[in-house]
Amino acid sequence: MSDQIKDMSFEDAMKELEGVVSKLERGEATLDESIALYERGAMLRAHCEARLKAAEERVEKITLNAGQPTGTTPVEGL
Repeated sequence: MSDQIKDMSFEDAMKELEGVVSKLERGEATLDESIALYERGAMLRAHCEARLKAAEERVEKITLNAGQPTGTTPVEGL
């Protein structure tokens, strides 16, 4: 994954991924451009998934009891 993508926020990566998908759906790119867009989209998707997993793990670690973290509880729905 490129350093540029690794440094992106989740929101920025999702916005760019949406743009890549839109370009591919329009079908206006050449074959080589489409391949490059697909590769970029795959890297962006992997980055977003990693960011979501990291956020999920952080949330799972937080269980409060009287304002104090008490352990790990899985979070449903994430």
